[in-house]
Amino acid sequence: MKVHILDDWFDTLRGLPCFSLLDRHDVTVWTDHQPDPAALAERVKEAEALVLFRERTPVGADLLALLPNLRLISQRSVYPHVDVDACTANKVLLCSNMHGGTPSYAAAEHTLALILASYRQIPQQVASLKAGGWQSGVGRTLRGRTLGLYGYGRIAGAVAEYAKAMGIKVQWWASDAGRARAAQDGETVAPSREAFFATSDIVSVHIRLKPETRGIITAADLAAMQPRALFVNTSRSGLVDKGVLEAEIAKGRLHAAVDVFDHEPLTDVSNPLLTHPNVVATPHIGYVTEDEFDLQFSDIFEQINAYADGAPIHIINEGVWTGR
Repeated sequence: MKVHILDDWFDTLRGLPCFSLLDRHDVTVWTDHQPDPAALAERVKEAEALVLFRERTPVGADLLALLPNLRLISQRSVYPHVDVDACTANKVLLCSNMHGGTPSYAAAEHTLALILASYRQIPQQVASLKAGGWQSGVGRTLRGRTLGLYGYGRIAGAVAEYAKAMGIKVQWWASDAGRARAAQDGETVAPSREAFFATSDIVSVHIRLKPETRGIITAADLAAMQPRALFVNTSRSGLVDKGVLEAEIAKGRLHAAVDVFDHEPLTDVSNPLLTHPNVVATPHIGYVTEDEFDLQFSDIFEQINAYADGAPIHIINEGVWTGR
């Protein structure tokens, strides 16, 4: 098959073990980002299979209409950036492994790194030292603090393990089913949503972005957090109601550590999530490690091989395959 891989910005995949899974295919790797659907369609017009690098490129009806040779889109995890109905209308099969066997330890580690960076003022201290200064402030100790984890999933579970090893107390909030599982597992569940936000020194969000979870973190939730509390988001920006984190940060009451933004790549350097001293921000690198890429793209490339062998796996729009 003619396989085109989009948005491999640092040309990483060709150097990973998983890339050998594509040995029998004609593979083109694009190492830049092309946001214009017409221009993108021109460069991948011969593609029979398109590999997506998470949500870096949205795939809508306008793009799909320009790709008559396309038969398969292969990716991993959630797909809010893909118009599934348009895929079906254009007879393009979408395959995405929604249930990877292990949590993203990379994302969990990055969550802990952001918490440490914020509490110990690491970006500010490094900047001071490089500018010829010395200590630029006084940080805080994590041991004995309370970490509130919103979402009882595998990544949050890994974060909880790291936190407990450091002497951090952990409490949970989640859906009704998630809270029930947490309680059954002997974990500490906050008595109410309000208490969860009010009694956590740190709140970290770990849920998938779906229509029902968009904007699930509200202005009232952030307002309930205690002064100097830290809000962490390494999941998806859309989980927070639009503009409310920026508004709360502007008051100078909360701290934040974020890896995700409403518009990515973020080019607005005036954004308060980049300029405010209470915020530590990174450019969506929670999952960006060689090890994590090898794990994720093994799934993606196996989906391509399964399709080529006539037995596709991880199908999202089943009707395309059964109705062929």
